[in-house]
Amino acid sequence: MKTDHIRNFSIIAHIDHGKSTLADRLLEITGTVSSRDMTEQIMDQMELERERGITIKGKAVKMSYNKQGSRFQLNLIDTPGHVDFGYEVSRALAACEGAILVVDATQGIQAQTLANVYLAMEHDMTIIPVVNKIDLQVAQPARVSLELQQAFGFTDEEIIFVSAKDGSGIEDLLAAIIERIPPPKTEYNELRALVFDSNYDPYKGVVAYVRLFDGHIEKGSQMLMMATGSKADILEVGNFLPRPTQTSVLAAGEVGYIATGLKNVRECRVGDTLTLTNNPSTKPLPGYQPLKPMVFAGLYPSDGDEYLVLRTALEKLQLNDAALVYEPETSAALGFGFRCGFLGLLHMEIVQERLEREYGLNLLITAPSVRYSVTKTDGEEIEVDSPAKLPPTHLITEMKEPILSLNIVVPAKFIGAVMDIVTAKRGEFVRMEYLQNNTLDESVPDSSESRVLLEYRAPLSEILMDFYDQLKSRTHGYASMDYSIFGYKAAPLVKLDILVNNQPVDALSLIVHKEKSLQQGKTLVERLKNLIPRQMFEVPVQAAIGNRVISRETIRALRKNVLAKCYGGDITRKRKLLEKQAEGKKRMKRVGNVEIPQEAFLAILQLDR
Repeated sequence: MKTDHIRNFSIIAHIDHGKSTLADRLLEITGTVSSRDMTEQIMDQMELERERGITIKGKAVKMSYNKQGSRFQLNLIDTPGHVDFGYEVSRALAACEGAILVVDATQGIQAQTLANVYLAMEHDMTIIPVVNKIDLQVAQPARVSLELQQAFGFTDEEIIFVSAKDGSGIEDLLAAIIERIPPPKTEYNELRALVFDSNYDPYKGVVAYVRLFDGHIEKGSQMLMMATGSKADILEVGNFLPRPTQTSVLAAGEVGYIATGLKNVRECRVGDTLTLTNNPSTKPLPGYQPLKPMVFAGLYPSDGDEYLVLRTALEKLQLNDAALVYEPETSAALGFGFRCGFLGLLHMEIVQERLEREYGLNLLITAPSVRYSVTKTDGEEIEVDSPAKLPPTHLITEMKEPILSLNIVVPAKFIGAVMDIVTAKRGEFVRMEYLQNNTLDESVPDSSESRVLLEYRAPLSEILMDFYDQLKSRTHGYASMDYSIFGYKAAPLVKLDILVNNQPVDALSLIVHKEKSLQQGKTLVERLKNLIPRQMFEVPVQAAIGNRVISRETIRALRKNVLAKCYGGDITRKRKLLEKQAEGKKRMKRVGNVEIPQEAFLAILQLDR
């Protein structure tokens, strides 16, 4: 097919604005999926996606559509909406020429809507604004249309009104895709294909999901990965319809998959350029800006024998999730494991669930932390992503913590509540902007529900724990949030050690702000007292900064009733049994080893509640 008749586009939106449902209607109306095989959210095949009702992985699909006697090939890449999966969105946009911006007619512009639009603008893409869910009684399409015009400068004629549920407006959208989104351009005859995602198949090896910018590729060709230098004979090429379907050839402008047969997952990286060995390209494609992980946690197998299984599982999962990074780590309390980097708490939760479900692992995950910049007394600067790696206090000159740029979109009546929450988290106010001005259009009802964009700078460590839950709770679920790394800032930080039975537990240590250390240490030991099971001996739980204990709780000993068999007799007999028990308890206390449950490590997440 000529590239003139190909259109590559993504669907971008805030979470739960109807991306997957819109993709369903496009597949149905173009006849890609028959009505018999049609199910809701057909693109979301992962069990976790269906359970949670969110898109976690970007999906590609090829559709055919006839317009005025010409047949067009429409390649759609559906993207996630949650901020933690923003890397999936950026990779999808690099493989497309246009994007459909979906905004919910009942909610209007949200924080992630703004982030995704700016991302699309950075890639210099054509954006088609779509107002979805117009069939709902509470929908306000006129108000949302006005917001889009004021926030991004769209004209009234550009905005398309659709209902992804009942299919109204979808034909207009398909026409707009063909008319407005430019066809792909080819510059060279040599093959250049961008790997925007990949997967591992036990029979076909690494399966690369590619967008071909130049040339063509077919089964049996020998391919070359330009960054890694690895070579392989191609076992299969094909398109997504939406399930992988084998085809004879992939040509310039198309989106599809290539079964490489590579068994080492590191030989085919996301963002690499794929070319042919016999006619290689000399100019690789730009690839992607690698994202720095923001949240770090230790992953340990509950059974030490599963360490190698966990390593293999992480390798394969990293192939499918390019934002995941990991390195080996050893803990005195937990044994051998991995220090993993994630883009956010939801990303961490999803990775843990996927490892447990897809690979049958039983994992223990430590409390998440962030990456600090530490300047030592000898002038050396190091990065610390775990409290265990922090140098002794007398060797530290200065510590800097990562600062986030927070964008919060909220109805005007909740401004005070949001300001209270962010100020309590050491946030600094930057600016406030009203997203709409109702006086511009009298047809739009003014019910004092104007929405406001609040911009703050706040430490990542404070936002990490339960900020999002508090934000949703205090604003009755109306607030939405987006964030990006702003930089590093010096702060008075200290290491808070937790000692259980006089032994420091490195996996429970925290790096906290000096002013909050006393309160957080007290709260944590109180919580651990209730979570750690009672032993046959007394167990002290202490919070300490350096050599100074700042808080202590004692887990009382379980007491076996050694007098149960004494139905009477002399008191000396009973005393003898009790003294023998006391001696045994002292001995147990000296050599006792306390088992700490998973809930204790996660108690840190709810410190501020």
